[in-house]
Amino acid sequence: MRYSWPPASIERFVIPGVTLDVRSPAALVSQLQPYDMALEVFFMPVILVLYYSRNGSTAELARHVCRGVESVHGATAKLRTVPPVSAVSEGPPKPVPDSGAPYATLEDLRSAAGLVMGSPTRFGNMAAPLKYFLDNTSSLWVSGGLAGKPAGVFTSTQTLHGGQEATLLSMMLPLLHHGMVLVGLPYTERALSSTRAGGTPYGASHHAGSSDSTALSEDEKTLAHALGRRVAQLAVRLEEREPLN
Repeated sequence: MRYSWPPASIERFVIPGVTLDVRSPAALVSQLQPYDMALEVFFMPVILVLYYSRNGSTAELARHVCRGVESVHGATAKLRTVPPVSAVSEGPPKPVPDSGAPYATLEDLRSAAGLVMGSPTRFGNMAAPLKYFLDNTSSLWVSGGLAGKPAGVFTSTQTLHGGQEATLLSMMLPLLHHGMVLVGLPYTERALSSTRAGGTPYGASHHAGSSDSTALSEDEKTLAHALGRRVAQLAVRLEEREPLN
């Protein structure tokens, strides 16, 4: 028995003031493109851009790193920060910051396909809030949850020779313990040779000045963008192939 659409008796189901969609079931089922696109975004490798910023310079670098990540087809960026710490507090005073990116969780780190981490320098080392967060990642170290994933680092200092490279190198150490694959900035990035402010082979950086009021230079923006792009490109390639152990 064959049926026609719409059925002749459809008037029986019409409610005054309500318009029914009388397209055929085949026409409705065929409209799956938005769902497919949503699935594609859902399964994209996520690059966690994790930072601590006191006066905004490192946060601005982080946003340019995110733009680099988002420029890679098949990758998406997740921007997260960490709460400040003090000698009398082991947890954030608030579960959500008043402004800016949300606080990072261990699940953000575990589920990410890659990591780009940034901090201002503190005597040639990363700031205490970021170090405190990393000190609580032992469960991921035991499980190998970060092993084989790409990672990069970035920093900001008030003075041009205020410990940028030492800070970047110190930030790499816990990532090496986690078994992550470190990504730097090669001199094929022309901005690395032309910069008169921040930018190193070890990662992106910014010279903020003594008042933290110096805007990012175009070279600094370019190198932050390049760092995010390179980490994302490697993460996408690793996702498409057998992951590193």
